[in-house]
Amino acid sequence: MSNQIQPDQRGLPWQLLQAVKTEWRACCLLVLLVLISFGMAINFDFVNWDDPWYVIHNPLVKSWHPENLQKVATQVVTRNYAPLTVFSFLLDHSVYGLWAGGYHLTNILLHLVNVVLVFLLITSLTKNRMLGWATAAVFAIHPVQVETVVWISSRKGLLSGAFILASLWYWLRKDRTLEQNTCGFLCFIGALLSKALAVVVPAIVFCYDYWVAKVPFREAVRKQVFPGCCALLLLVITMLAQTSELGGVRDHFGMSKLELISVDTVIMSKYVQMLLWPGTRSVLYDPPTSGIAWNVVISAMCWLLTALLFVRMGKRQPLILFAGATFILLLIPVLNLFPITTLMNDRYLYLPSIPFFALIFAGAMQLLERLRDRILVHVLPGKSRSGYFLPAVFGVLVLALLTRFSWQTERYLTVWRDGLTLWQYTSTQVPEIPVVQIQLANSYHSQGDSERAVNILRHALQQTKPDELDRERMQQKIREWSSVK
Repeated sequence: MSNQIQPDQRGLPWQLLQAVKTEWRACCLLVLLVLISFGMAINFDFVNWDDPWYVIHNPLVKSWHPENLQKVATQVVTRNYAPLTVFSFLLDHSVYGLWAGGYHLTNILLHLVNVVLVFLLITSLTKNRMLGWATAAVFAIHPVQVETVVWISSRKGLLSGAFILASLWYWLRKDRTLEQNTCGFLCFIGALLSKALAVVVPAIVFCYDYWVAKVPFREAVRKQVFPGCCALLLLVITMLAQTSELGGVRDHFGMSKLELISVDTVIMSKYVQMLLWPGTRSVLYDPPTSGIAWNVVISAMCWLLTALLFVRMGKRQPLILFAGATFILLLIPVLNLFPITTLMNDRYLYLPSIPFFALIFAGAMQLLERLRDRILVHVLPGKSRSGYFLPAVFGVLVLALLTRFSWQTERYLTVWRDGLTLWQYTSTQVPEIPVVQIQLANSYHSQGDSERAVNILRHALQQTKPDELDRERMQQKIREWSSVK
């Protein structure tokens, strides 16, 4: 195609914008898709799930004093060292104050940027615009993205995602110039300072260099030594932050690494199901960690067979092996090999969904091509290949998926309207999680209904199994709120 993206000829920041200009029609469609799907979130409020700590009660986002800026650059907020994320909230607060709609608008715009970057990245890697657009479109509106886009406190995932995708756009190419390497590295540092997930980027680039670009092993390792050291430093800071405060769902904290890996095999299978056939969504999940021996065995066997299949296919099509490895690498930081306070969340699939959907659509296109060729050989012999069969059938498939996913996204989106709505809904999905009942009680108390809040906590003490910290929190709140007349 005459206007095919040629990433190898573009290395400077303004050239990334030039790539967007070249594909402006496709990008405009993606922008429209995002705005239609998530635009209503501008009318939503903050929720009492990290939003008070990141924005409402966070002094770091309320002053441009040099001393405060120093704290922004050095302090940990809610178990995360993410100074660029906190700085983005400072910018929002300077413009919007405490109008939640402005923060939601920034989140939507960041997601929009990421969708466009996904299109450019997949297109440049596969040289297939149709595949790139389909991947970006489903990534844009899939229901598992609602939590990342609509939850203000999930800004770190959106911001780091933008930097990660930009760094990969510069780095995932067979011949990189010094300018491209520099731009990629600067974007990578931005990603590290937005969220710790970016620590896997050097491993992703190594896989591309070694498998796809055919760079010798030692040379591929050498290229990632300095980025890897930066990632390691950030990882240490994050691990210290995660163990300094407790919150969320913590039952897995006493599990051994082998037990966690066993549970992770089942959770990863659940993630695949969530992407292929998303059902009921929730801000928290309570995946079983005991009595699942057969699930672990079956999941482990399936993942082993999948790995063997990918290695075999990767010998002929290295991009397939690379995409599979990228999916796993993007999940590794959230598999609790390094302790975090929840086992399973929708937001953990924000970036891993990209290689997953790219693989699904690439496989669908190959099947359609084989079907077309078989029809021409056995049903319509002597007929020339139709240039419209594949785009038409593939387009119908993508449209069907977009229709289904957009409907599910719209339904779940309204759950995040405010804190009370969120926790009322979540309490119907996972009523057994103590922190859900605590947050529901907090929501009622903030609206002046302390009596109902106390009743919820008393019921939770009897019907759930809170650990010592949650039990103490509940009892303290009951004492405080019961004394309010």
